[in-house]
Amino acid sequence: MMKKILSILLKIVGAIVILITLFIATVFIVNIFSNKSEEAKIKPYGQLVAVDGKNMNVFIQGKGEETVVLLPGYGTPAPALDFKPLIEELSPFYKVVVIEPFGYGLSDVTEKERTTENMVSEIHEALQQLNIHRYTLMGHSISGIYGLDYVNKYPNEVSAFVGIDSSVPTQGGNDAPFPTKTYKLLKKSGFYRLLMKLAPDQLIAPEVDDETREQIRILSLKNTFNPNNLNEGENFAPNFKATEKLTFPKELPVIFFLQANDTETKNWIPLHEEQVKNSVHGKVMTFEGGHYLHHTRSKEMVENFRKFMNEIK
Repeated sequence: MMKKILSILLKIVGAIVILITLFIATVFIVNIFSNKSEEAKIKPYGQLVAVDGKNMNVFIQGKGEETVVLLPGYGTPAPALDFKPLIEELSPFYKVVVIEPFGYGLSDVTEKERTTENMVSEIHEALQQLNIHRYTLMGHSISGIYGLDYVNKYPNEVSAFVGIDSSVPTQGGNDAPFPTKTYKLLKKSGFYRLLMKLAPDQLIAPEVDDETREQIRILSLKNTFNPNNLNEGENFAPNFKATEKLTFPKELPVIFFLQANDTETKNWIPLHEEQVKNSVHGKVMTFEGGHYLHHTRSKEMVENFRKFMNEIK
């Protein structure tokens, strides 16, 4: 009797193991084929600029005399599409330039470390190639760190800095080890694709037409957890540390647009007020909304940015 029960149990366990193996193999194979088919569906936008022997994608809209350069938050899969509402509000007044750093959007992946120094240098080289020498830098999230380094390196080029819920070197919470192996496994196994399929609401995108949303989804699956994305995550702690002692140049106009109720970072608003306390032209404004304020508050941000710049003139 016991032998019979044991035999049945072993068959059940064996069947479960086979089913799990088949499931994992199916997820893996579906991901490989989906990656191939989706690659052909990517619709190019913007233009490619040669930077450090690679191609960096840059999107330009608007013909204003003054230029606004937009820099994305960490891991934004398609910056030029993510910034769409903001570009629409800015482009009637400015020449708007969206930089897609290496590993983002339609840009190449680079072998260079994703240090603040390298990323800032590459962004600057892209602007040099485009013959853009005077501009406002407008950065979302992590670009608050890169932007702070940038304005100190190229003070004669940047006419103002605008932070969209931008990171602060002293905000803390960046010391935890980055789970590179887990993220690599999620991407390679195809389980990241499966998670996206099961919970499509987790796709971060502004209100755009279905075609644009589909492009963001495809580029999200392509770029999330790619080598540059992971390496940038691994460099969080040293990158924040590298800018800890930096301050915005006193004469540089700086305005921050922040979410009013950030529950993740302690003293979010005071941290930004501290950043502009010595600025001749420094301002902090808050809006109801999430971290991606440019998805929902672009109109108000552009109105206030223009007013801010006009008052300085």
